[in-house]
Amino acid sequence: MSTHDTSSAVPPPGPAGPQEYPARLTARLDAPLSRWLWLVKWLLALPHHVVLFFLWAAVAGVSVVAFFAILFTGRYPRPLFDFTSGVLRWNWRVAYYAYAALGTDRYPPFTLADVPDYPAHWDVTYPEHLSRGLVLVKWWLLALPHYLILGFFVGGARLAWFSGGLIGLLTLFAGVALVFTGLYPRGLYDLLLGLNRWVLRVAAYAALLTDAYPPFRLDQGGREPGTAA
Repeated sequence: MSTHDTSSAVPPPGPAGPQEYPARLTARLDAPLSRWLWLVKWLLALPHHVVLFFLWAAVAGVSVVAFFAILFTGRYPRPLFDFTSGVLRWNWRVAYYAYAALGTDRYPPFTLADVPDYPAHWDVTYPEHLSRGLVLVKWWLLALPHYLILGFFVGGARLAWFSGGLIGLLTLFAGVALVFTGLYPRGLYDLLLGLNRWVLRVAAYAALLTDAYPPFRLDQGGREPGTAA
């Protein structure tokens, strides 16, 4: 089970500053990367996709329970919170390895918990209190503008290593660059991390893990804004 820092509460609902947003995506670009491995990563990642299929089905049920728990108590039950955030973390590691970044050749671990030495990380601060009113509208109405943007980012089609949308297209460009140069263009990597960070922030909000509204901001690079280099 994953662990989270509970020393600070989530900020009030509304746009958060660069150092305040409770959902945090970080990653490190591994080097050197194989020129050709990315062509079969979609196949190598299939066992993860099978497991994630069932985990996401479980998240759907957990979210219903969490919805009513928040509605009546203003709290997201901690074991359910850890499970949902763990599935998002697992999904991000697989995406980083395969179809959404190609940032590492290291095979993702099969665990909900954070793996400190793995190059991709995602975490979200556990909120001591969540709004009972916002839970009724934030995941469908308030998040709608972000869904429209994310539709452009992630698309809807997936074929092998190509997942559709801007993220899939840019990841394909990164793979082609690896084939011909053996190098991952740094600017392209930073852009992909920014796009994925936006997606995961909205996912945390829609999954009821936070009341902090995702900023309409593309924070590029492997580090969260405001953190030390």
